[in-house]
Amino acid sequence: MTHEFDPTMLREYDIRGIIDQTLSAADANAIGRSFGTMIRRAGGSRVAVGYDGRLSSPMLAEALTAGLVSTGCTVLAIGPSATPMLYFATYHLSADGGIQITGSHNPPDYNGFKFVAHGAPFYGEQIRTIGSMAAAGDWDSGSGQVEQVAVFDAYVDRLVQGFSGPPLRIGWDAGNGAAGPVVEALVARLPGEHLTLYTDVDGHFPNHHPDPTEEKNLVDLRKLVADNRLDFGVAFDGDGDRIGAIDGEGRIIWGDQLLQIYAEMVLKEAPGATIIADVKASQSLFDKVEALGGTPLMWKTGHSLIKAKMKEVHSPLAGEMSGHIFFAHKYYGFDDALYAAVQLIESVGKLGRSVTQSRGAMQPMVNTPELRFQVDESRKFAVIDEVLDRLSADGAKVDRTDGARVMTADGWWLLRASNTQDVLVARAEAGDEAGLQRLVTEIDRQLALSGVDRTAQAGH
Repeated sequence: MTHEFDPTMLREYDIRGIIDQTLSAADANAIGRSFGTMIRRAGGSRVAVGYDGRLSSPMLAEALTAGLVSTGCTVLAIGPSATPMLYFATYHLSADGGIQITGSHNPPDYNGFKFVAHGAPFYGEQIRTIGSMAAAGDWDSGSGQVEQVAVFDAYVDRLVQGFSGPPLRIGWDAGNGAAGPVVEALVARLPGEHLTLYTDVDGHFPNHHPDPTEEKNLVDLRKLVADNRLDFGVAFDGDGDRIGAIDGEGRIIWGDQLLQIYAEMVLKEAPGATIIADVKASQSLFDKVEALGGTPLMWKTGHSLIKAKMKEVHSPLAGEMSGHIFFAHKYYGFDDALYAAVQLIESVGKLGRSVTQSRGAMQPMVNTPELRFQVDESRKFAVIDEVLDRLSADGAKVDRTDGARVMTADGWWLLRASNTQDVLVARAEAGDEAGLQRLVTEIDRQLALSGVDRTAQAGH
């Protein structure tokens, strides 16, 4: 017996597809067989499985579980859950691996799988191996079992363990995603006054799409904060591993700005530590970390790549523009937006100022949002190589960590290839609007020289 996956499904950090088009129960079963075989051959047998609130998730969980059991694995079924709850379960239950069924922030008809194995991120070549094993039918056979395991209460307990933050008035928007039930349980445990939005799990996402990196999805939270004069508000993506925030004046606190707040907290307790951010983060973040006595490290975009780098350099804290925040300081090192929300409350006591004051004290920068340009999959990395060659010939100051991040007198611009989609991603930041326009013009010029239509704006 063999199985072929649609070639668009196996991504760099996860497996993802469109239900009834590129993703089916048969795919989920084959994923379970391949992953279970890999766990068994590495000497393990216990795999935690959770799933988000999408309409297709229970069906995929059933098929995945059957595949895992057929290899002789014991499935620790934690049921409906946010992705960080699944990550927590692998530690709490001493599991050898874990799989979360989730479509994250993608449209409702998408779904997918995120993995962890032996306490480490599972990505890249490991995900490609799932495909090659399925194509060869290279699966072990065995007789496993399923154990229903409750970890919800233990997870909420862990989120508030050692909490010492002040009583604040906070808004919470779960976006009808999987984080909703945790939010309700969490706010019942925290001091202060908490107003919640859309905490009922609904895979139709009737109120707004659960992606807190898009300003349009923060409209309701911003209104809640303004109407009730709250201290700040937090929002979550569909599976609870990315955070968005609004301060008391309605300003968005972007991922790299949140990381400035968290870095100041962590460096008070871990002086000199290495703080990691992805290549899309503001230069003001790296400057801030250095000014605080820390060691800033710019790294590649992608939650799995960031987690692997954290382990390598023993970093206590990392983050991405996309709102993935990773605390290894007093936590496990995985991206958990609910834990990040609790730490934002903690920051008020530890830094001696409100979240609004922290946001207001940040260096004002003029920057673009993430710009995305459609490009053929076969060309995306070649375009970046062409850009790098031209920049090298021009003697430009370039950081090649992940694509091209170019420093100029105006500021910096970035062009990189997405690891998960057929797009190029760009961003620019300057001290003023005129400088920003010059940077964007240079991005346009480089795209044109490589034959990319910069008007072909890409969606998700």
